[in-house]
Amino acid sequence: MIRLRFLGAAGTVTGSRYLLDWRGHRFMVDCGLFQGSKELRLRNREPFAVPADSVEAVVLTHAHIDHSGYLPLLQRTGFSGPIHATGGTRDLCALLLPDSAQIQEEEAAYANRHKTSKHQPALPLYTRADAEACLGRFQDHPYRQPFQIVPGVQAVFRDAGHILGSARVELLFEGDPPRRLVFSGDLGRLDAPILRDPEPLEEADWLVLESTYGDRVHTDHPVEQNLRDLVRSGVQRGGVIVVPAFAVERTQEVVYLLDELLHQGGIPSIPVYVDSPMAVRAFHLFQKYPEYYDEDARRLLEAGRRVLSFPGLRLCETVEDSKAINRARPPFLVVSASGMATGGRVLHHLKRYLPDPANTVLLVGYQAVGTRGWRLQQGEESVRIFGESVRVRAWIDKLDGFSGHADSVQLERWATGLARPPRRVFLTHGEPEALEAQRVRLASRPGWEVHVPAHDQEVILE
Repeated sequence: MIRLRFLGAAGTVTGSRYLLDWRGHRFMVDCGLFQGSKELRLRNREPFAVPADSVEAVVLTHAHIDHSGYLPLLQRTGFSGPIHATGGTRDLCALLLPDSAQIQEEEAAYANRHKTSKHQPALPLYTRADAEACLGRFQDHPYRQPFQIVPGVQAVFRDAGHILGSARVELLFEGDPPRRLVFSGDLGRLDAPILRDPEPLEEADWLVLESTYGDRVHTDHPVEQNLRDLVRSGVQRGGVIVVPAFAVERTQEVVYLLDELLHQGGIPSIPVYVDSPMAVRAFHLFQKYPEYYDEDARRLLEAGRRVLSFPGLRLCETVEDSKAINRARPPFLVVSASGMATGGRVLHHLKRYLPDPANTVLLVGYQAVGTRGWRLQQGEESVRIFGESVRVRAWIDKLDGFSGHADSVQLERWATGLARPPRRVFLTHGEPEALEAQRVRLASRPGWEVHVPAHDQEVILE
């Protein structure tokens, strides 16, 4: 029998961790950090559910910190096994894990300076040295090529279409007949730029399915046309267009669509600055893995065009590159992290350009309540940046249509493509309302047994 324990992403969208025990062997699928509310983040400080040195291997679906960010701490407390991932996931983790460690160290240093922690001294969850040490444990595997995790258990990665290198994980347990346990990971939406759609699901005895958008359907407004109209308006005003965007994936999607619009003559030819060291390094990774591209992106390559590269695109990695933007003459466009304007270089641009009504701030992603991006979206007349109150006179526009996750219709279509229902389906990685909506829809189908596990619940698969 297989013991499956839900150590994270149960009743919430963060902290993905699944622990499996089988025939005396123990391994994990995903090993993420809890993010969000203080109540959730405190789970990162709790003792791990089992001795870290008893975990023989970890299999990663993708590089996002809520799926990979606990790895440095797991290793520091005794884990010494391999971390299995696709090449794209391994390379993105080499960017994201040290960055996560730096954030941990900076938060601890702030708490110690301002004495805001009850712990003296406040310590980071892990250090940059911890993050870099665990990167040496990665073993990369291509899509659709089986590999062994522990004796008697094979795994295979199949494209999940969520971010670069993202995968669903299929585990095959030996027996007569063999049994297949599938973890969807995070599934990408259909027809997203650059990357392929999620591979169809063909067979599963048990399925662990994400439900981030289990209660929602994405807008059907064409995002490319909306981007064209908003950029045209910003250029006509003769100002600067500032686009706060996450460094990995969202920035690349925005630039890809801008490239298409420029090539088609849909928008005027203006300079486009990408001002984020991590985004620049992510650009290089996208160009390293053309085998991950969808048909549209492949056709560009066949036509002799480079993906994410066009005249007028300027990648700003150094501080000097970033400061040089201040000397540029409008109109131009700047894409800079972070996506919710909570930190990073975008704050310098917002401070400079928000007070001028000729300028535009274009929000292209979800804005969590309380963030600067959310305050701009709500129409607040001023925001605080670097301790100063900055007047908001620039145009604030919102562009819907970007999402890294499949919606409820796409999730259901993907899961029900099976020839026969799984023995059981477990819904994770969703808020309670989304999980319940997805459960009701799937459970209404004949033969579908659907469960929403609780945090730290263990189930036995026989």
